[in-house]
Amino acid sequence: MKLFKRCAVLLLACLLIAGSGFLGGCSSPDNQTEDTATVRVAEVTRSIFYAPLYVAIEKGFFKEEGIHLDLKTTWGGDKTMTALLSDSVDVALVGSETSIYTKAQGTSDPVMNFAQLTETDGTFLMARKKQEPFSWDQLKGRTFLGQRKGGMPQMAGEFALKKQGIDPHKDIKLIQNIDFANIAGAFASGTGDYVQLFEPQASLFEQKGIGHIVASFGKESGKLPYTTFMSKKSYLEKNQDVLLRFTKALYRAQQQVEKTPAQDTAKMIAAYFEDTPEELIAAVISRYQSQDSFATSPVLEEEEWNHLQDIMKEAGELPRPIEYHELVNTEIAKQAMK
Repeated sequence: MKLFKRCAVLLLACLLIAGSGFLGGCSSPDNQTEDTATVRVAEVTRSIFYAPLYVAIEKGFFKEEGIHLDLKTTWGGDKTMTALLSDSVDVALVGSETSIYTKAQGTSDPVMNFAQLTETDGTFLMARKKQEPFSWDQLKGRTFLGQRKGGMPQMAGEFALKKQGIDPHKDIKLIQNIDFANIAGAFASGTGDYVQLFEPQASLFEQKGIGHIVASFGKESGKLPYTTFMSKKSYLEKNQDVLLRFTKALYRAQQQVEKTPAQDTAKMIAAYFEDTPEELIAAVISRYQSQDSFATSPVLEEEEWNHLQDIMKEAGELPRPIEYHELVNTEIAKQAMK
C-alpha cells in the first residue's frame, strides 16, 4: 500500500512539473515532446507565392516529421523580423535582405537563412490600358506605383527597370509613399498608369478589367533568394534536428509542387485563399511555375546570394557586403535532401 502511494505521488509530481520543462523522464525540454516539436513560424504575407509551404501543411508532411507548425501572418518585413528577434516566433519566412539589414546593425545573434522557398521576384507589371505590343519605353513619363523603399519588391523592380534602360527616379513619376496594403486599392481607385503587384491581386484586376499584366519582374530580375526560412543562430544551433525535420517536410512539398498539375495544387491550398476562385489560384500557380519562381530545392546558392547583394547595391540599400557563409546555412538543406 505504501509503495502504491509513493508511486502515485511520484506520478502526480511528474504531471505537475511537465509544464515547467523539467526533464526527469516526465517531459522534454522547451516546446517539444518526445515525438513532436512545435515550430512557431511567421510568414511575411499570405500569398500563393508560398504554395509549397501550404502544401507541406495540407499533405501532412510536417506532421509526419514530428513537427507541429504554428503559423501566423505578420504582414510586413519589419514586423516579421521584429517577431523573430523578440523570440515571439522561432522561424521567419521573409526576404533574405532582412537578414542583411539585421547583421549590419551589429546583432550578436545573427539571423541565418537555412531554407529557400522562392527564387525569383513574385511581382508583375500592370498597365491601366492594354498595350500590344508592350514596350518598356512606354513607362517613360508615366506615373508608376512602386513598393516600399528598401524592400525586395522595390529593389528588384528598380533593377528590372534599369535593365530596360529606364531610370526609376528620372524617367518615370515614381510613387513610394503608399503603404503596402493600400497599393492595389490606390491603383483601383485611379492612381497611377502602372503598378507593381503580387498575385493573385494582379490576375484579379485583370479579370475585372482594372488593368492588364504586361511584364514579369521575376523574369527580368533573375534568380535570387527572394523568400527564405530563417532563424536566429542561437535557435538554429540548439534545434538543428528540429529544423532538419522541418526542411525535410518542405523539400517534399517543393518536389510535390514541381511534379503536380497547377489545378491539383490549387485544390490543396484553396482553403488558404477563401476569397480567390480556385481556377484563378491554379492560373497563378501555373504562371509562377512557368518562370521557375518556386524553388525546387531548399538550398540557397551562393550565386543567388551575391546577385541579391548586387541588386541591393544598385538600389543604394546595401549597408555593407556580407559573405555567403556568414548568414547562410546550407548543411540543414543538403541533409534534408539526402
